Amino acid sequence: MKEKIITKKVLKWYDLNKRSLPWRKKVSLKRKQYYTLVSEFMLQQTQVTTVIPFFNKFIKDLPSIDSLAKVNEKKLIKLWEGLGYYSRARNLKKTARAIIKNFNGKLPINSEDLLTLPGVGNYTANAILAIAFNKPYIPLDGNIERVLKRYLYLKKEKEIEKDNLIKKKIIFGTTLRSSDYAQALMELGALICRPSNPICGQCPIRKNCKSYRKKDFTLTKNTKKNREKYFVLKVYKKDQKYLLIKNTKFNFLKNLSIFPMEELSNPKNFNQNLNFKMSNMNMNIKIQYSKDNHKFPSSYWFDRKKLDSYMLPSFTKKVVQYLEKN
Repeated sequence: MKEKIITKKVLKWYDLNKRSLPWRKKVSLKRKQYYTLVSEFMLQQTQVTTVIPFFNKFIKDLPSIDSLAKVNEKKLIKLWEGLGYYSRARNLKKTARAIIKNFNGKLPINSEDLLTLPGVGNYTANAILAIAFNKPYIPLDGNIERVLKRYLYLKKEKEIEKDNLIKKKIIFGTTLRSSDYAQALMELGALICRPSNPICGQCPIRKNCKSYRKKDFTLTKNTKKNREKYFVLKVYKKDQKYLLIKNTKFNFLKNLSIFPMEELSNPKNFNQNLNFKMSNMNMNIKIQYSKDNHKFPSSYWFDRKKLDSYMLPSFTKKVVQYLEKN
């Protein structure tokens, strides 16, 4: 009974407060499935406000599964440029090709088949089933997890483990409006049950929320630590141009243009110039200027004055900006 009340209240709140997002437009079922696929790939580890302009451009240039499957690598990466985590773009194209080859161009309607697609894990499969097909699934993204943790006051390390959260989400119940409900719970976490300073006065389910009763909204974080990594980044410069190489060495930014780099293991007296957070890696980078004419495979000279005309990852652009300022 309590689950039905939660469902009703959350949906009523959503109907009045949901954001107008491009992948929520009323379109044909086929388009809705494609919009859901693209948006869910883009939203992996990226915020909604960042994704919106990228999604609009992507859909305009690649309006269907067929066009996505046929797009060349250069155009695909250019459309994705600035979103980061470029493996998502490549997996999205591989997924489009697999859908055409194995599923007659139609997005699979069950978990087993969805999980065979590149880049589709349990969360993305559940999100697609709920949003695109109105199946009774609740995908546990960061927003829904936060609502669940606060609503049930889950604090201990065992309580916030993924397996336990999957069991506990039954508290949200089910509804015939599964597509709206999955998005409503995500929206509730994004707009109301925010990481800090939640707006409890506007929350439709605050009455039975244990964190609200206790007036304690702090969240226990998983103890997963970022790995410390150390790199020497080599700068070769001539005639106002920098040397870049195609990255075939490191798993991050695979096959994209970067400066020549070497990883160091536990260096002493490491004086870093730059620091980047990438996935679960903390990159400490030392800049080293080099004058020798060392030849690198798949290298080219890049004109810094034409930065925007090159297809470069944000990582490389930020290094260039640092070099120009220093």
